[in-house]
Amino acid sequence: MFERFTPDARRVVAEATRHAALRSADTVTEEHLLLALLDQRGTGAADLLAVLGVTARRASVERGLGEAHRRAGLTRADAEALAGLGIDVAEIVGRVEAAHGEGVLQGDVTSKRWRSGHRAFSREAKSVLERSLRIALAHKDRTIPDVYILLALTARPGVAAEVLADHGATHGALQQALAERRAAAGAA
Repeated sequence: MFERFTPDARRVVAEATRHAALRSADTVTEEHLLLALLDQRGTGAADLLAVLGVTARRASVERGLGEAHRRAGLTRADAEALAGLGIDVAEIVGRVEAAHGEGVLQGDVTSKRWRSGHRAFSREAKSVLERSLRIALAHKDRTIPDVYILLALTARPGVAAEVLADHGATHGALQQALAERRAAAGAA
């Protein structure tokens, strides 16, 4: 599948690995893919993120990812569902951090780093990359550009999709912006 990735998409994968390394994460996650997409300039995904105003609010996106990371990767929907069962995630995080130190829930549970120092991709991140292939096939494209990775991030619930939606980049909004961009390119 990787051979179908365009150079821009390959750069996103490499940058996601770099973001994981910078954060001392043992695995590359959806959040790292999102941060790598935000790093891009002059690509399809970068253009869509800019059109929707996400690029200009990168600090807010990073705060949203940080808040979810502090909750051990739970989305707000997960936390709300637990609250419905009488479980206050914020209280639990506070108690655990009081006993074991701030940010203790942010670490990876198991190390999947290879002896060579490479980081494995989490199941969710692999799923995003596989979904980007399905999106390419649905669009009858032989290659996978970075914009399909962005669409794949928003195609199912998760922290990255939630943070993007908070900033106006829902799956529907991205599809519409992409369709408008392609129509404008076709008219030119």
